[in-house]
Amino acid sequence: MSKYSRRLLRGLGLVCVLALGATACGSDGDSSDQKRVDAADIRAALKEGGTVTVWAWEPTLKQVAADFEKKYPKVDIKLVNAGTNNDQYKALQNAISAKKGVPDVAQIEYYALGQYALTKSVTDLTAYGADKLAGSYSPGPWHAVRSGDGVYGLPMDSGPMALFYNKKVFDRYEIAVPTTWDEYVEAARKLHKANPKAYITSDVGDAGLTTSLLWQAGSRPYKVDGTTVGIDFTDAGAKKYAETWQKLIDEKLVSPVVGWSDDWYKGLGDGSIATLPIGAWMPANFASGVKNAAGDWRVAPLPQWTKGQSVSAENGGSSLALPALGKNKELAYAFVEYANSGAGVRTRVENGAFPATTKDLNAASFQDTAFPYFGGQKANKIFAESAKNVPADWTYLPYQVYANSIFNDTVGKAYVSDKKLADGLDAWREASAKYGSEQGFTVEK
Repeated sequence: MSKYSRRLLRGLGLVCVLALGATACGSDGDSSDQKRVDAADIRAALKEGGTVTVWAWEPTLKQVAADFEKKYPKVDIKLVNAGTNNDQYKALQNAISAKKGVPDVAQIEYYALGQYALTKSVTDLTAYGADKLAGSYSPGPWHAVRSGDGVYGLPMDSGPMALFYNKKVFDRYEIAVPTTWDEYVEAARKLHKANPKAYITSDVGDAGLTTSLLWQAGSRPYKVDGTTVGIDFTDAGAKKYAETWQKLIDEKLVSPVVGWSDDWYKGLGDGSIATLPIGAWMPANFASGVKNAAGDWRVAPLPQWTKGQSVSAENGGSSLALPALGKNKELAYAFVEYANSGAGVRTRVENGAFPATTKDLNAASFQDTAFPYFGGQKANKIFAESAKNVPADWTYLPYQVYANSIFNDTVGKAYVSDKKLADGLDAWREASAKYGSEQGFTVEK
């Protein structure tokens, strides 16, 4: 046994010894060679009934749970909000460590799922037929729930990127909507020259935005093969991103306002923040948080790194997974499939969620939906096209949660000092590699 397999993945907080090539947590249902569970088994479980505890913060699941209980009266879906993303992950890790209070279903974002799959802390769903659903989802989300031959969750939603822009501001200063990132820089210059209090966007350093733009630019900084990882931000795509975004930072063309703060919402409302390159889940946040700017904003395809191309990326999104230590797996899987592949998807879309299922993305009723907030624009057409254009070969680190947590200590310094983005990316690589080695991963140079 390698020395790596004897180390505890302390930083992941999953308290599972990483045995290379073997099941790490050793609980029922966490092995990819488990026997197949056929439809008859699931039907029998639904008929018998029981309780399924679901940890999730996504609000549209409330109606889905109610509908599922109505359809299957003997099943009780206990929906628990254990916190949003990192807060829930901490609670989940503590429950796994104690082997007590582990939910039957957990919402896990795509960037975080890898660490749970690696240590077999979530169930491989191929035994339940999840692998047969491959054609049901858009490329980005489906790739995100895969690890080797296993499927460790079903995609719940997705975040194909688009450019949200303030049409009122663009019209006032006669700025054309940028179709490339070079044009985006020019638009930023023109806007800030016309109004020094206005910025093309806000950015103080965000790991999610950076990895999404790297993804779109063709960079593939992370290579993962089991417990062997590689990290490299020197490819052509990464250089292109760093050089372009550095211009915005050097020329002070991005607002130094923290995202999701009161000042950020204020900037979106008063036009001092004129665009947002972000995921397709954003419209509901505009409608609820920037009510005074209704009618001012529109949606456009994400600017391209190379003129004439049509490449996008994902920004955000979650899966529903079955923790290996959870109970009632047949019932739990039945609920997850209903919520993420069955009738529950339509319920969630009607309540404002953005689907990962191609059937719903391509539906005329979805694409023809007019958004009053965006002046009646049928923005879903743009989002659906973006979803089709997401390359499916992006990979996150199996400890991406930690890597993202140190982003502002490395890359973020480029926003507040003379440090350059390229140097910040290299510092991020070095810190992430050091951490990986400390936790038992083999990090290739």
